[in-house]
Amino acid sequence: DCMKLTILGSGTSQGIPVIACDCPVCRSADPHDKRLRASAMLDIKGKKIIIDAGPDFRYQMLRSQVKDLRAILLTHGHKDHIGGLDDVRAFNWVKQGAVDVYGNEGTREVVYKDFSYAFAAFRYPGVPEINYHVIDDRPFYIDDIQVVPIPVLHYKMPVLGFRIGNFAYITDAKTIPASSMERLKGVEYLVINALRKELHMSHFNLEEALTMIARIQPKSAFLTHIGHQMGLSAEVSKELPVQVKLAYDTLEIEIPDREIFENRS
Repeated sequence: DCMKLTILGSGTSQGIPVIACDCPVCRSADPHDKRLRASAMLDIKGKKIIIDAGPDFRYQMLRSQVKDLRAILLTHGHKDHIGGLDDVRAFNWVKQGAVDVYGNEGTREVVYKDFSYAFAAFRYPGVPEINYHVIDDRPFYIDDIQVVPIPVLHYKMPVLGFRIGNFAYITDAKTIPASSMERLKGVEYLVINALRKELHMSHFNLEEALTMIARIQPKSAFLTHIGHQMGLSAEVSKELPVQVKLAYDTLEIEIPDREIFENRS
């Protein structure tokens, strides 16, 4: 069995090009240098699970021709990761029902505040229908698919990465605690954030991300949540170890997997 990973967006909170920026990366004609806000999609036996629904969610769904989705996993409540949730309305219409969204309690508070009209006692016709599931750091199931949360810290903010089978997705991390490193053992395909080359208070820089990858030892690793200060994709790519690549928007990866579906009979 395979699952297919699609990188829907590989950029940081402003995307690339950044509004009003004339740096070489923002002026680049290379499609690999054009990055929407960070998001990914897993297709597991036809069930599509989206990680994060930022401000570019609508266009990401159109670009990847997504006709239905099974669930959305939210890593945390920052706007570049939840700003597009209103557009689940299209999937409400397709499904004739609510979209399942999974995130921690802190993220729930932000979603309920930012999209209060979707959870109000009187709901105007046509507001998004969201079935929000509060998760903690315990593994949970979406149908027969086991999802293992990977708690990380974004400066002091708790963020959830996610592991499904031999794949893990970690974004907006600056610190990965030892207990979460345990949960990453045996991961063969890893997506992890790397903002730029200079140090940053709340994100891995390139060197920190590469150090983490060397510790986790996946077969393949892809860097995401990339800012324009990282440099031109074509040049940065030449500096990376052979098993590490810069993610780019619309990148598709087939992930052979033996352990996604748990036999729970």
